[in-house]
Amino acid sequence: MGVAVFAADEQSSHPVDTIRWIKLAEAVLADEGVRGDTEVSLLFVDENAIADLNVRFLGRSGPTDVLAFPIDEEPGESGRSPDSGGTGPGFGAEPEEAPTLLGDVVICPAVAYRNAPDHAGTYDDEVALLVVHGLLHLVGMDHEEPEEAQAMEARERELLERHHRPGAGATL
Repeated sequence: MGVAVFAADEQSSHPVDTIRWIKLAEAVLADEGVRGDTEVSLLFVDENAIADLNVRFLGRSGPTDVLAFPIDEEPGESGRSPDSGGTGPGFGAEPEEAPTLLGDVVICPAVAYRNAPDHAGTYDDEVALLVVHGLLHLVGMDHEEPEEAQAMEARERELLERHHRPGAGATL
């Protein structure tokens, strides 16, 4: 299977070229060394949906531009319920290995559109930045400390210049 990026546009306020952002995500993940059977989701949602996620998971009110939800847990033990002591009927002795679920990146195009003029420049540049930023969170980068923020911003610029367009490089 390899690296699979799935995208869903669940909003209607601003156009989203999901194929374009899937290709950007695939290129970024390849540069970040993500290999094997791995899945990532890009979700484009409206302001109400991202505001709900923002308050539920971060305790912050209001809509934001991007949220990343890394999946850190290993898949649960497979087997027969309730004791997981055997394969049970209809199951082979060696279950197929499940793909690694890297996580989800949730982007709000309406907020991206509003932020773009004062941030990345154009709506497309802002969405590209948000895709890259979210993916870097999924692979373990953060910006809580100044040194981490500098490293993450530098990597964002490199990836945007390589895969989005030369000269792109605003940072979050």
